[in-house]
Amino acid sequence: MKEIVIKKDDSNQRLDKFLTKFYPRIPVSMIYKSCRKKRIKINYKKADFRTILSEGDIINLYLNDEFLETNSNTDFLFAKDDLNIIYQDQNILLVDKPVGLVVHADETKTVDTLINRIKKFLFVNKEYNPEERSSFTPSLCNRIDRNTAGIVIAAKNAESLRVINQKIRDREIEKKYLAVVWGRLEKDEDIIKHYMIKDENNKRVSVYNYPIAGGKTMITSYKRLDIYKDMTLIEVSLITGRTHQIRSHFSHIGHPLVGDLKYGEKQFSGAKHQLLYSYKVCFNFIDSGQILDYINKKEFIVKDIPFLKFFNNYKKEN
Repeated sequence: MKEIVIKKDDSNQRLDKFLTKFYPRIPVSMIYKSCRKKRIKINYKKADFRTILSEGDIINLYLNDEFLETNSNTDFLFAKDDLNIIYQDQNILLVDKPVGLVVHADETKTVDTLINRIKKFLFVNKEYNPEERSSFTPSLCNRIDRNTAGIVIAAKNAESLRVINQKIRDREIEKKYLAVVWGRLEKDEDIIKHYMIKDENNKRVSVYNYPIAGGKTMITSYKRLDIYKDMTLIEVSLITGRTHQIRSHFSHIGHPLVGDLKYGEKQFSGAKHQLLYSYKVCFNFIDSGQILDYINKKEFIVKDIPFLKFFNNYKKEN
């Protein structure tokens, strides 16, 4: 018999969802059957797999040991120590991701990912131990491409993750990007709207001027910050959040990002990657931020943007 005491991070989720995370070898069908036959109990009473767990609940499992191996993967300890932290407190972490680092493991199955670096950092600082936690692990709240740099938000606990994800859905967290595009954007600022379809096989987005079956609306706002001959420096805000939105959208209107070979850089610039940086995050909660209310109305900015030197040097040379 195994006994689990539900901690705060594992509360407010269904029993079956919790168990499949905590004991990945238990088939879902076995959870349902074991609840019916009283082989799984909550607070020493017959359990319903749909029960929403509360902090302090006690789960008893009368199952074979082969199904009760916990998911305590410690591969993250092999990730690098390099982590540029912009801000952190007891609930969240804001990290400046460098170009070339993936946020999660991809087809290369690399261990050195942003989330693994964060887990390692928290483990070393005794804020995370996979042997003590139940189903929750530190998680990223937003993602950016491998070759895009900038701010990524991570949650240290389940409640913070729920709040941040909801605020992102409600558009109460604003992310701003800096980018350099080819060509002269004549308007000081504009909002552009088109329609996109993602090709999962080729990991590429196609953009259309008109609504298309299976397509999604894509809306991007920008302000022109600087211009020189055949390049424009812009600040971009996403009104919708689609895959490769900035890269594909500006390419579609004839102004691809400098260094972006996938979406059609017009000429060789010498840039080794697309000049795009998620440089600012603003917390603008309309409703209560609950556990994170203290961070409302704050903004965080990366001031040292490497490609700004590239842009300024280009201006001097041309």
